[in-house]
Amino acid sequence: MSRIGKKPIPLPAGVKYKVDGNTVLVEGPKGKMTALIADGITLRTEGNQLLVERSGDDKAAVHGLTRALVSNAVVGVTDGWKKELDIVGIGYRAELKGKNTVVFTLGYSHPIEVPLPTGIEVAVDPKLTHLVVSGIDRQKVGQVAADMRSLRKPDPYKNKGVRYTGEKLKKKAGKTAGK
Repeated sequence: MSRIGKKPIPLPAGVKYKVDGNTVLVEGPKGKMTALIADGITLRTEGNQLLVERSGDDKAAVHGLTRALVSNAVVGVTDGWKKELDIVGIGYRAELKGKNTVVFTLGYSHPIEVPLPTGIEVAVDPKLTHLVVSGIDRQKVGQVAADMRSLRKPDPYKNKGVRYTGEKLKKKAGKTAGK
């Protein structure tokens, strides 16, 4: 049995959903999102909760997945999703250029411009070393944050680079002098 699939999804006030074939459209205060529903999976409202049910045990593999996708859509249209990044290194920084482009200076010979996809917002703190990527689509927010981190991953010797806030890094010891 899928433990995640059996958990009910709380439906906050102001959130509506509509099933159309194998997709569900979730509307809330922050916008609209669609999520895929696997074959053999149905959605049912009970009070202020949304229940995800499967037709048989052969659908157990996608039961939890479908519940997680619908739950992420509900949370996205009510609260939204965010990922925080820190930039560590002397002279490393990020700045907003307009509303949909972030310019990174990460020790390369040129600045790197990253265009933002629709539905994604980035806030940069005044010190230019802390970014907050936010939006209603959890997958898109995570992918944009991962793409920004991959511009200069933290190096294992000095830990300089772009990292997630709170990310634990192991620092390697450098070379030692010969005998």
